[in-house]
Amino acid sequence: MAITIGEAAARLGVEPHVLRHWEHVGALTVRRDANGYRLYDHDVLEQARTVLKLRRVGLSLPEVTAAMSPKKSAAQEVVRAKIAALESEVRSRQQAITFLRHTVECRHRYLEDCADCATFVRDP
Repeated sequence: MAITIGEAAARLGVEPHVLRHWEHVGALTVRRDANGYRLYDHDVLEQARTVLKLRRVGLSLPEVTAAMSPKKSAAQEVVRAKIAALESEVRSRQQAITFLRHTVECRHRYLEDCADCATFVRDP
């Protein structure tokens, strides 16, 4: 049984315009009835849930569209690239935490007075 865009949006927890946008950029394929109304059946809702999950884990809409490609190797390439980017971000955030923890615990008043702080500051 198919439902309307409003009902689909409510089930997914998004606004209808989000579903229209996903369809417009090719991340979602929705069939229409004789009057041109969008029809959301079980398969389309599952596709939308996948888009939503991929967006929530950080993929852009172009990445989502590529990750949902019928060609598995193309999808895997996009996902591997996102994993690498996220891992790089995690390393960068961990370095930031290490630096900030040191500054909190550092006995020096100013960063330039501490050799360890100066090393952190010089690292890119």
